[in-house]
Amino acid sequence: MKIKASVFEHPGEGLKLETLELDDPSGDLVLVRMMASGVCHSDLHVLNGEWPMPGGPIVMGHEGAGVVEAVGDRVTDVEPGDHVILSWFAPCRRCSSCSAGRAWLCRNTLALDNCLPDGSSPLARDDGERVAPYLGVAAFSEAVLVPESAVIKIPEEVPFPVAALIGCAVTTGVGAVVNAARVLPGESAVVIGCGGVGQSIISGLEISSAGTIIAVDLSDERLALARELGATHVLRGDSPDLTQVILGLTGGGADYAFEAIGRIETIELLPDLLVQGGKAVLVGLTATGAKARFEPAKLVDQGKTIIGCNYGNSVPSLDFKRVASLYLSGRLPLDRMVGREVGPEKINEAFDELVAGTGLRTIVRFD
Repeated sequence: MKIKASVFEHPGEGLKLETLELDDPSGDLVLVRMMASGVCHSDLHVLNGEWPMPGGPIVMGHEGAGVVEAVGDRVTDVEPGDHVILSWFAPCRRCSSCSAGRAWLCRNTLALDNCLPDGSSPLARDDGERVAPYLGVAAFSEAVLVPESAVIKIPEEVPFPVAALIGCAVTTGVGAVVNAARVLPGESAVVIGCGGVGQSIISGLEISSAGTIIAVDLSDERLALARELGATHVLRGDSPDLTQVILGLTGGGADYAFEAIGRIETIELLPDLLVQGGKAVLVGLTATGAKARFEPAKLVDQGKTIIGCNYGNSVPSLDFKRVASLYLSGRLPLDRMVGREVGPEKINEAFDELVAGTGLRTIVRFD
């Protein structure tokens, strides 16, 4: 079938809307008609060259939701008409990590190679040149062909923009709190960066009944939303006495400090914001090759921990459904995280806004 998709070729050039050929589903592959896709910082890292990609064109996008249109003859989990969220880290479901319930550490997935599980691409230009699907998904397109393990059925009551955010930002943020940090009721936390992932961390802290929740950002709009979602205190990140204010609000340091931007300067700040025995959680992704520096003696002497958290340490087949259930019950007001909705022709404008750090999560609509 012919589809329109947003193609990346060279850093700094933005995305170009092209008409491509998409293969038919076979085996364990699922054809999904896209309805909504979130504009995420992970795509931006590729567009600005911070994450070098192999040569050749790539259809970007990885945070999306849609409706199943057709399935291969080995698919059993979903059927045409199902509403689904896409997982950008399709697990093999067979390796030792998957068998141990740690799908986010799957040893066999080829998602990070921007291809399907067999190493191929389902997308091509008219001249036959294959176009890679970013993270095996290519969500900035009218339709996608993905493996069965990358589609999770959800209730039809979940709006597509909300469902798209569950596919990455929300699961990453909530999972960082619930799965990785395992925050207990009454414990304190500081969240640096209040974009889509940071707001989701704050939401996760709220449903975990955390005590003091401090949100830090440079956008007054995002700080206002953070307070709505459960932050007890909001601070501007350009405050010259930021560290001392946080230490004062937490009585000497937070139990947890989450970094949701991927900036070396803020990552290096985390240990100084923690109480003895506190835990720093790295959620934001940096540019390839970036390195942070810490003072090891302080970490050892004060028993502080730094951990990495990818995709919220989630098992999409379980966590997507749990988050959707929390949304439908009213405990996760994810509608508040949806910002502008634009068509594919305005996707480059959405990335300009992301660079500027303004607004909420922009959603690309295909319906």
